[in-house]
Amino acid sequence: MSSSLHKHMRVHTGDKPYKCHMCDKAFRESGTLKSHIRVHTGDKPYNCHICGEAFTQSGQLSSHMKVHTGEKPYKCSLCFKSFSHSHHLLSHKRRIHSHRKPHECPYCGMQFKTNDNLKLHVRAHTGAKPYSCRHCSERFRRLDQLKLHLLKSHNEGTWLTCQICHKKISQRGNLEDHLRRHKGVKPYSCSVCPKRFCTVVELKSHQKIHSDYKQFCCGLCGKDFKRKGYVIKHYKRCSVYVGVIDF
Repeated sequence: MSSSLHKHMRVHTGDKPYKCHMCDKAFRESGTLKSHIRVHTGDKPYNCHICGEAFTQSGQLSSHMKVHTGEKPYKCSLCFKSFSHSHHLLSHKRRIHSHRKPHECPYCGMQFKTNDNLKLHVRAHTGAKPYSCRHCSERFRRLDQLKLHLLKSHNEGTWLTCQICHKKISQRGNLEDHLRRHKGVKPYSCSVCPKRFCTVVELKSHQKIHSDYKQFCCGLCGKDFKRKGYVIKHYKRCSVYVGVIDF
């Protein structure tokens, strides 16, 4: 049996002879194991020749290069937004254009389109902060919060610059949202009314107008609100009336 055929047969047999000595994971090929071990060692041999960012796998570097080239071959057929990777497009369609919310919070019953969004929400109940800074004792609930902290506090990472107003922005997605404001592009449309928005966050905030669901509650009087900002303003007024020190 040839070496290539022998490797292929492992797909059918499920045989994974190459085991990581640092965790329980096993792999079909030795090359995949070598690539995995870099997760433990922190070795990043693939460097971007433009910005210097390093990666553990060549595929990650190839994916990263699209940031510099601007290549976005995958386009949404519903809102025409473009993406650099097919899985980003699939995630976009599931998050934005699907009305299904199969993932329910066990604490408050709030429903989400993806399990990742549910996990992020649950941390608000549990107080979990799994992302820790390697330079100081700060911990964060979300990865993007950690990245912003590293940029601002430890000068680690690369700021993105708007070519129109020269504003410094930490994430490419935020830069894309920012540029839409300059161009007046509003790709996100409400399914209930004719209004359109520049960002997903603005659309989701608007859609609460059409819903009777009030997820935020005042801890002093029990009054419910649709938006977090509303309950914060109300709480400040309510605390004065009940004699609670304002925060």
